Amino acid sequence: MTVPGFYKILLRATGFTLGMLLVWIGMDMFIGGDFWAGMQVSRSALTVEYCEFNRVTRFFHQPMNTYSNLAYFFWGALILFIARYDYQNRDSTGQNRLEKFPQLSALMGICFVYLSVGSAFFHASLTYAGQRVDMNGTYGIMITLAGIALYHVFYKIRLVGIQKIGWVVCLAAAIGAFYWLALLVSSALLVPALILLLNGLMVINYVQFRKERSLVLIVLSLVLIVAAIKIRTLDVQKVNCDPHSFIQGHAIWHFLTALSSFCSYAFFRFGGTTRRF
Repeated sequence: MTVPGFYKILLRATGFTLGMLLVWIGMDMFIGGDFWAGMQVSRSALTVEYCEFNRVTRFFHQPMNTYSNLAYFFWGALILFIARYDYQNRDSTGQNRLEKFPQLSALMGICFVYLSVGSAFFHASLTYAGQRVDMNGTYGIMITLAGIALYHVFYKIRLVGIQKIGWVVCLAAAIGAFYWLALLVSSALLVPALILLLNGLMVINYVQFRKERSLVLIVLSLVLIVAAIKIRTLDVQKVNCDPHSFIQGHAIWHFLTALSSFCSYAFFRFGGTTRRF
């Protein structure tokens, strides 16, 4: 992908994100907080898990924690445009392993958008249903990244045609299964386990293709997620908490985890190609 081509995709993703921002602003302005009345309140709301003040009269009960989910939407839109580009250029020479598998990038982009909507739903409503979708979106990104990593670590296995579709379907099924598995196993165990799995696979793939992979992206991805976890923990513990501030710890968590996840994706998508930018 050329530099101008990437900038074009970047501008499109930015435009779509700004459009979604306007939609969300309109919803928050013209729909009242009673829209969520009758839905089961989440345990997070009952225990006041996050610092931001719960504005029950607004459609977005926690505005900053809701709007910050546009970070996931932006990266999701960008990856979907990358998938579209890869599909249109699938017969080109010099493509790397992920460029030749645009369906996998498409699933990655969809998971980002899914988490954006799911987490926004949760922080806007503070409902149990929203919390379930939020966590499933989180697992969706992590499972898909792990699926991309496994596809690269076992590079000697060549998937073609229907086999690629089958791998995407398997990952989608795993995401669906985690919607119920999350009820059985604590996220305090599942999330760290998936993070360690992903980073372990990235390190293995870096060793396999040292000249084609960026160690910087591995380190950056790990540093960002560790920083995000620390900030989220401080937010939950109400350290330096200002419920009415425009800057909220959990909102920063959204930005950092979105960027960390994209770095993990970029580690595979922009390595081992003859058309770098």
